[in-house]
Formats: sequence, structure tokens, C-alpha cells
Amino acid sequence: MTTHHSDHSQTPRLRVLLGEVTAMGPGKAMLLEAIRDKGSISAAARSIGMSYRRAWDLVETMNQSFRQPMVETAKGGAGGGGANVTEFGERVLARYREMEARATAAIQTDLEDFSRFLVDTENAD
Repeated sequence: MTTHHSDHSQTPRLRVLLGEVTAMGPGKAMLLEAIRDKGSISAAARSIGMSYRRAWDLVETMNQSFRQPMVETAKGGAGGGGANVTEFGERVLARYREMEARATAAIQTDLEDFSRFLVDTENAD
């Protein structure tokens, strides 16, 4: 018999859709934070284990999905390129993280109850 524990940590994964496209979700938020910390898309992608191409695709999707650019880039060259999260992007990111926290808090009891359906992670292998 498999035992169940109430200490499973479930976190809802909030996604904001624009039609069929995810305008903002956990991966894009993590990428924005990495771009802010690293100052470039390539360094950000490396730091979170994402391919450069995937990171560029996500940045392009975000910049096309919102009313203002989320990320600004500078072309490479002798001084090197770079990227930064715009002020608008920072506001969107902060609002997304707030929504994520409120969503988690709102369903915390449900998540705890739901964990009873899940196998013990120690026995999941």
C-alpha cells in the first residue's frame, strides 16, 4: 500500500492567454527575471537551461503580445550586445508574480486536499 503525505508541494502554474498564445506564464516570467539578472538573452537562457532559440522565440512572443515591449535588445559587435527588461516589462512581471501568489493562496486548502490523491514522492519512482 502506498502512503500519502500532506506535505506535497503543489503550485498552480498560471498562464495568461492571448487567443491561443501564452502571453505570460512561468517560463516567460523566469526568462524575464534571468534577462534582468544577466543582461543578455543568451546568458539568461544558459542560466535557466533554455536554448537560445527558444528564449528568442519567447521574447518575440512577449513583445508581440503586450502593448509595449517587454524586452529591449542591443545588437552585438565590438562592445557586445545585450538585453534588458523594460520598465513596462518589470511592471507586467511584478503583476504576474502577484497574481500567481494570490492564485496559490486562494486554493491552498484545495491543494492540500488534492495532495491526498497523489502518491508519496518517495515511492513515485
